[in-house]
Formats: sequence, C-alpha cells, structure tokens
Amino acid sequence: MLVSLHVKNLALMEEAEVEFGSGLNILSGETGAGKSIIIGSINLALGEKAPKEMLREHAEYALVELIFRVDNEEQRKLLAEMDIFPENDEIIMSRKITSSRSVGKINSETVSASCMKKAASYLIDIHGQHEHQSLLHKRKHLEILDEYGKEQLEGKKKTLKQRFQEYQEILEEKQRALLEGEGRERELAFLEYEIQEIEDTNLIMGEDEELEVAYRKMANNRKIMEAAGMAYEMTGGSSSATEQLGRALRELQTVADYDEKLEGFCSQLEEVDSLLNDFNRELSGYISEEEFDGEAFAEVERRLDEINRLKDKFGGSVEAVLNAKEEKQKKYSRLKDYEEYLEQLEKRLSKSERAMQKISDDVSKIRKKYAKKLTKQVQGALVDLNFLDVNFTMEFQETKGYTANGKDEAEFLISTNPGEPLKPLGKVASGGELSRIMLAIKTILAESDQIETLIFDEIDAGISGRTAQMVAEKMNVIGRSHQVLCITHLPQIAAMADYHFLISKNVVNNVTVSSICLLEEKESITELGRMLGGVKITDTVMESAREMKELAITAKKSQS
Repeated sequence: MLVSLHVKNLALMEEAEVEFGSGLNILSGETGAGKSIIIGSINLALGEKAPKEMLREHAEYALVELIFRVDNEEQRKLLAEMDIFPENDEIIMSRKITSSRSVGKINSETVSASCMKKAASYLIDIHGQHEHQSLLHKRKHLEILDEYGKEQLEGKKKTLKQRFQEYQEILEEKQRALLEGEGRERELAFLEYEIQEIEDTNLIMGEDEELEVAYRKMANNRKIMEAAGMAYEMTGGSSSATEQLGRALRELQTVADYDEKLEGFCSQLEEVDSLLNDFNRELSGYISEEEFDGEAFAEVERRLDEINRLKDKFGGSVEAVLNAKEEKQKKYSRLKDYEEYLEQLEKRLSKSERAMQKISDDVSKIRKKYAKKLTKQVQGALVDLNFLDVNFTMEFQETKGYTANGKDEAEFLISTNPGEPLKPLGKVASGGELSRIMLAIKTILAESDQIETLIFDEIDAGISGRTAQMVAEKMNVIGRSHQVLCITHLPQIAAMADYHFLISKNVVNNVTVSSICLLEEKESITELGRMLGGVKITDTVMESAREMKELAITAKKSQS
C-alpha cells in the first residue's frame, strides 16, 4: 500500500507530506485548491512526463517521493524480476525535476521512466478523470478482457505474436517473389553477371588491408630510402655517432685503470657501441634490399582498385562483398527454380496459416470463457452501483484477416432498462454511467490482479442522490480489501472515509500555497457541511452533515 507522499515545489505546493492509511482515503477541497496536484504529483513519481510548468515559480527543483509497503508475495515476485527488492518491506520511488531534466529513482537507484511505470503498475492503479471515455473505443474492451484473463492468456498471446510475425514475413516474401517473377529472365542475367564479377576477383578476407599496407610502403619508397640513408649517415658514416662513440670509448679506456667506476662506464659504452654497430648493419641491409619495383607497384595498385570498386558497389568491405555474393546466389537459385520456390513458399504460408488459425482459436476460446466470467462480475458490480435492471455482455466478431491479436474483435454491450436491446456502450451510456461502468471494471481487475492501491480521481462525475450513495457504499466495500485514494466533491462518498484529507489554498506573504491535512472527526463533519451547503453553512446544514456521517458509520458497520 501507499504509505506516504512527499511533495516539494510542485505547482501550488511549497512542501507537503502526507501519510495515508489502509481502507478508504478521501481527499476533498474547494475547486482550485490543488486536488489535481496530488494525483499529478503521484503520476510524476510513477514515471509520467514532467511538464516544465509543474515546477513552482522561482524554485530550483521540484521533488516527489512515494513510499510503498510491499506485503504481497506476488508483487514481490514481479518486482524481483525487475531486480527491485523492498528494503524493510518498503519501496521508495522518487522524481526530482529541474527546468532542464528529471531524474527518477527506486530505492535510491536511478532508473528510466519506463522502468518506473512498469514497477508502479504492480503497486498502484490510477483511474483519471477522463479514463472512462476510453470505454467508447472497442479496442479498449479487448485490452480489458485480456488483462482480466492474463493468467491463461499471457503465454498464448506471446506465441500468437510470434506466429503472426512469422506469418507476416512469409506473406512479404511471397509478395517480393511475385514481383521478382515479373522480370525473371532479365534479373537472372543481371545476377549471373554480378556473381561472376565477384567470383572472377577471387577475393580473400583481409587481402585489402594487406594490399593497402604494401601500397602505402611502395608509394612512399623514395621518402623511406632518403630517411633511412640519412639515418645511416648519422649513425654509421664519417663523423657519425659510431665514430664519435668509438673515440669516447678509447679516451675512457686510457684512464680506466685509475678509477674502478670508469671501468663500469667503459662497459656501458662498449654495449652501446655494439648495439649501434648491429643497428647500422641491419639498416644497411634494409637499404640494399629495398629496391623499388615499378611492375610490382602497378600490380598492387591495380588489384587494390579492383577490390575497392567491388567494395564501393557491394557494401564497403570484403566481407560485405562476399555476403552480397551469397545473397545473390540464393536469389539466383530461387529464380532459376522459380516454380518450385513458389510451391515451397505456398506450403510454408499454408503451414503458417494453420498455426495462426490454431493459436487464434485457442486465444479466442480462452477469451470467450473469461468474457462470460467478467461480464457476469461487472453486471453484479453495476447493480451495486444503482444499475438496477442492467444487462451487460460482450459480443465477439472475427476480423477479416489475422492480426497480432488473432482474429477477435470484442465489444461490451449494455442494456440499462428492461426490454431494451443490448447496444454498444457509446450509444447508451452517459458520462456518469461510463464512469460507474469503469469503476466496476477497475474493481474487478484489481481483485484479480492483486493490485493493492487504487486511486480514483473524481469517479463521481455526473452522479448524485441515491446513485452517489451506492457509489459511496461500493467504495467502502473496495476499501475493505484494498487501499483506496479517492478525490471527490460528493459528501456521500466523503462521509464513508476511513481517513479524510482536506486540500486547501491560502495566501502566505502574497504567495498562493496549497496544503493538505488529515481531518479529525469534527473537522471532517465541518468539511461535509461545506460540501453540502456551499457558501453559507447553516445549523441545518451542519445537522445534515452530522447525520450523514452517522449513517455512513452505520452503513460501514453493516458492510463489514
């Protein structure tokens, strides 16, 4: 569960720290007080994009930090697969934002935004203000079903994706083959010419590198000989280093008997003299052997030009040229035995199609099994949310061709009144109804997925009266098995709070600052009065607020 939230320098929040409890945590406050900042800050900590305008004016950085307690073994296992391990049963997720960059961390270790999102998906589920609108799109319905049935579907869907990729590759190969077949004779002649061109060159791996070394040496032969000759003159000719060294040695030898140390110097000079003489002999031999051969140079130049021309034409290296030859030989063989190749391709395609059909049928069968369970559970949850005579089901159709999702198109259908035919959600449900349908779905998915913390951002949009009371009761039921954070403007829902937080906005030193605090029971009733009465809170309104809180306490006891 989410233990605490720490926010610093984010929009209107200068600094705030709040500790959440288990069960139903309600956040309320006047419009514009900063309720959305709380959800926004949690989203930022979980890896969402960080808009620059979220950084508080004149602040160097913004910081959001979430602390989760992880007791669930399934969550621990999933996090361990990402090399994330709770420390003292806690996971700390933080995001530091500056004007130029943002840094995300899990347990003090810097991670990518995608890693934070993935880890967060195991710990928390956030239902935003407008997420229920996604129910208007059919593709979302299949995603919801697959999420619900992922225990059996996950492995099958991976296989389905692989089979589809193989199927697509063979289809594309067939299309290329048909195009190749149109100019087959001309293509065969051209391939034969190019293969022969490469074969005639008799390329050897690494030959070009050896030739370039030889070419560089031959092309700079004059420079080499001049430099070597000068070096020889300096070290071995008249007035050279050898001659000077010999004189120095003779001078020292005449006095070496007078001092033992001089004998050591003589030995060193003798060694240097010997080394220099060896060097001179080898350099002299090199100069006499290295004669420029014009014909050999021309041959190296010609061969290098020939290889470089092929490299330019077929990929930039000898290896690329040889690979190109291999590919062209394969293509040549295909075209030479074109009819047989097409026949083999059709067999492969047919085999791949059968595999696609089988895995698509398997996935579809599992989906239909789970669709019955899901729609039955959603229908039950909708009755709890004041859809009294609701009928909720899912309709399947086959796509025209195969897709990475198989051959299923699925859509939720609903009838909210007796005798009415089932229709797509978008043609029946209002905004408030869609919101409740999504609440029902989220509740069921969370139970099957063991996500411990659920956040609902104004799930109560477009509802009031008896429906609001039933949504409040549903929230309380969810709060018995999950931690729920709910931003609401309805007193019926707020009255059900296990923990009630007030978000308020004040002006401090001519600067607007939002703050959040946990309310005591009396303070909670006062806030309920504000929510009930608006601007003017009368004694009658406060009495209603007290009564609403007492009824909520009674309802909570009866549901426990």
